[in-house]
Amino acid sequence: MVRLKGLGFAVGFVVAGGLSHAVAQDSTAYPEPERCPRFIASAPTITLAKATIPIQAADKSVSITYVGHSTFLIQSPAGVTIATDYNDGLRPPVTPEIATMNRAHITHFSISPDPDIAYLLPGWGRDGEPAAYDLTVRDVWIRNVTTNIRRDFGGFDDFDDGGMSGVERDMNSMFVFEVAGLCIAHLGHLHHLLTDDHLKALGRIDVVLAPVDGSRTLNVEDMITVLRDIQAPLIIPMHFFGGATLNRFTKKLEEYYAVELSSSPTVSVSRDTLPAIPTLLVLPGA
Repeated sequence: MVRLKGLGFAVGFVVAGGLSHAVAQDSTAYPEPERCPRFIASAPTITLAKATIPIQAADKSVSITYVGHSTFLIQSPAGVTIATDYNDGLRPPVTPEIATMNRAHITHFSISPDPDIAYLLPGWGRDGEPAAYDLTVRDVWIRNVTTNIRRDFGGFDDFDDGGMSGVERDMNSMFVFEVAGLCIAHLGHLHHLLTDDHLKALGRIDVVLAPVDGSRTLNVEDMITVLRDIQAPLIIPMHFFGGATLNRFTKKLEEYYAVELSSSPTVSVSRDTLPAIPTLLVLPGA
């Protein structure tokens, strides 16, 4: 396991101009309280949301293990386990208490989920309504911010609402986990740039789990734009197809970001150990 110990060298930040996308999501007015961390703005002061703050354990470190592809196993100080983009081909070594899924194609959701999962959270909605979660499980608060997907991947006939071209609205969720004072965002199978309303709904993000394949999700330049907009101090890449794809992404960043390579798939993160400058931490995974 790696333990982050804030990095202290200077860094700049340059981002290529964003490209337009047919799949870009319409602006949506998200309610003010639905953001991370869980505060309600009430000018001129900020007050804590009552009765919804997760109970925090004494240990303030969160364990993040890269299982592979887009799947991470997140463990809270109170022992809550979360698997992201839970699917039938690549699963964590333990049955998670919470599993999130996304719908772009079959490697991001499960047709046969483990029945022992207490909370199974599909990132897509039903009957024209987007998925909407506001869930507290012991010391973890979970919510989602939806985005659109291109309907051209196939492989999800059980879930498809007809046609395999064009756009499916609100069928990807960026899941946000607030735990131990950290706000962790998993971007799922993101297909377009984020609007100001998306960013407001996300709120402050400390750790972002970002797809960096550069093709099936966003191109490299647009993903950099997304990361700049989110402004998380720690980025952990996912959804890359071998070393060449990962290297293409890191080379675009290494002049402006600190790039750290870990020999362990697990990192322990806390508010105190977040890097001092924007850092890309590469974890090995399947």
